[in-house]
Amino acid sequence: MSKTIIVSNRLPLQISREGSEIEVKQSVGGLATGMKSVHQDGNGIWIGWSGLTDEEIDVEIESQVDEAIKKAKCEQVRLMQEDVDKYYLGFSNRVLWPLFHYFLEFTEFDHYSWQVYESVNRKFADVIIDQVEEGDMVWVHDYQLLLVPGMVKEARPDITIGFFLHIPFPSYEIFRTFPKRRELLEGMLGADLLGFHTYDYERHFLSSVKRILRKDVNFSKITYGERLIKVDSFPMGIDYDKFYNTAKEHQEQKEKEKSELQRRLDTHLGTGDDIKMVLSIDRLDYTKGIPNRIRAFEYFLEKYPQYNEKIRLIMLAVPSRTSVPQYQRLKSETDELVGRINGKFSTVSWTPIWYFYRTMPFDNLIDLYTSSDVAFITPVRDGMNLVAKEYVATRTKRDGVLILSEMAGAANEMNEALLINPNNFEQMADSLKQALEMPLEEQTQRMKHLQKRLSRYNVEKWGKEFMKALVETRNIAKVTQAERMNDAIMDKMMKKIGSSKKTLMLLDHDGTLVGFTDQPQYASPDKALYEILDKLQSHDNLDIAIVSGRSKDDLEKWYGEKNYHLISDHGVWMKRGNEDWQMMEQLDTDWINEIHPVLETFVDRTPGTFIEQKNYSLAWHYRNADPEMAQQRAIELNTVLTSFISNTDLSIIEGNKVLQIKSSKVNKGRAGNSLLGQMDYDEVFAIGDDWTDEFMFEELPKDSFTIKVGIRKTKARYFIKDQQQVRQLLRRFANEL
Repeated sequence: MSKTIIVSNRLPLQISREGSEIEVKQSVGGLATGMKSVHQDGNGIWIGWSGLTDEEIDVEIESQVDEAIKKAKCEQVRLMQEDVDKYYLGFSNRVLWPLFHYFLEFTEFDHYSWQVYESVNRKFADVIIDQVEEGDMVWVHDYQLLLVPGMVKEARPDITIGFFLHIPFPSYEIFRTFPKRRELLEGMLGADLLGFHTYDYERHFLSSVKRILRKDVNFSKITYGERLIKVDSFPMGIDYDKFYNTAKEHQEQKEKEKSELQRRLDTHLGTGDDIKMVLSIDRLDYTKGIPNRIRAFEYFLEKYPQYNEKIRLIMLAVPSRTSVPQYQRLKSETDELVGRINGKFSTVSWTPIWYFYRTMPFDNLIDLYTSSDVAFITPVRDGMNLVAKEYVATRTKRDGVLILSEMAGAANEMNEALLINPNNFEQMADSLKQALEMPLEEQTQRMKHLQKRLSRYNVEKWGKEFMKALVETRNIAKVTQAERMNDAIMDKMMKKIGSSKKTLMLLDHDGTLVGFTDQPQYASPDKALYEILDKLQSHDNLDIAIVSGRSKDDLEKWYGEKNYHLISDHGVWMKRGNEDWQMMEQLDTDWINEIHPVLETFVDRTPGTFIEQKNYSLAWHYRNADPEMAQQRAIELNTVLTSFISNTDLSIIEGNKVLQIKSSKVNKGRAGNSLLGQMDYDEVFAIGDDWTDEFMFEELPKDSFTIKVGIRKTKARYFIKDQQQVRQLLRRFANEL
């Protein structure tokens, strides 16, 4: 039975050591909860680091640790202290974390930590490869393991791999600054499905793939070699029922059952009907905007002094990465701000900020959520922010107001919250006043919509949706409408062509026989290609035909001395063997002078593009342009040209990074059929890479061996990876027929 392998930096276990004994507890985080149905309830295993370094796991406890991990349906990746220091504390948290959260000034790249990051990702990949079997699926999580999908796919291309990023993916302008940008993207593209919290992160990732790796992207699908990779957004939810039900239990507690914290909160709230509490909960991280929030609260107290002694900000800052200098400075700044504001506004009976720098038990968090009239969540950049969702889930009476930064991923789902710019103190202060004065009816309406949405799309639904999409990627290659070329198909071709009386081989030129270049006019055949074609032509039962959009002058220059059939200009001219060139269609070319200036305008506006003028067609090439700009310009140009060519016999052909304008009277399909009609061929072989070749695939006899280069949607029967594999295929024909 196939299984699902979940991979994350840490196992969903908390393992601690007391002398010669260990204690193991299940983690209660969002990921562990979301993966429960896949891991514990399903046929899954979880791979990750145990939290104990090799130096901490001595012979005395090694067997206990191994047994506990196996019992929990997990497999561990063994890490040494240096691995943790350089891979996790170093590269992951001092390079990737600030970079992906737009804090370039905190990014500390060094080559050694990158090497350790690579080696640790390799350790994870090796454990996965040891565990994976045919039919299994692998789901890799988060920024610590960006290289793992590529490493696993390289070793096991048959395995379906998913990857989910739990933090933002930055814009291209930020990501392009990173020295190892290509390596990270290529690592991620080992996955068959890539998931992000929001469409914005998805869009940023696709932009980097297009502009850095120059890969084709079409409707969130990436063409990568012979694979199609799906990219989508899956906003992560919470264990809604857990928070809602616990909050309900707390509100039904008798006085003696309440915690000390709840009693203190009740005492404060009981001092007056107009007393309000505002809640702030975060890890103490520079991405959370805590100093800005405190300053905005100070501005609120100054702007609206009527709230002095009636409002209190309860601020829980959970310690995080305390050894990192930036976090130490943030702690000092936070302490100073809280102290200064409390000193400035406090009275004998009132302190404006209650500040807790610690972790709190789950029950105390529920006390804070249920007792606070307003949640003040204002990160300057946040992948999702589950605290905002947890606050909403605990409002069992459908009261309370959420103020949320528009920079949090959760803001995309929570439009009923008061959304603010975390850098705008004026807006933050005014929103706080709006929240405190909001009528109960409006609070209820907003909270009703928020709760309905969050209860429906909870963390378990998030996990199931991703897994469903991952399963569907197994069928994604079917959109090509073609079968992948393999040895069995190749053997079948060899056998039929080898035993045929006469076979016609129709071969496209650019992108098929020769690779694309920045300057198409220089893409001439090389010596190795001539040798392959000559050897093919030497077989008595084979006729070679070069079918190209190139001019007859180009084909004459390259192949004129050969005994091949030549078809130029997409079928305007034909040369059969050693005969003279013959025009297949009389075409008007006056239109070229009218449309050329239009293309020139787009060349001027789009750096990196150029015009290729042929005898009977025009081509606007945009391979060297910025991919995103070129994509927009291509759409715009197509629209403009469509109006120009209406009521004419011209057509617009979208090729590989090129728009071509040519007569509809000629195409490669008609030209190929013309050759077929002049001799009795019992087998036909045709291969090409772009849309002009689709006419050939469509019009040739249905039993022809038609092959598409690349995996874009096609009328061909088979597809092959790239131009290099074309050479390998033709070389085999030449040597073995």
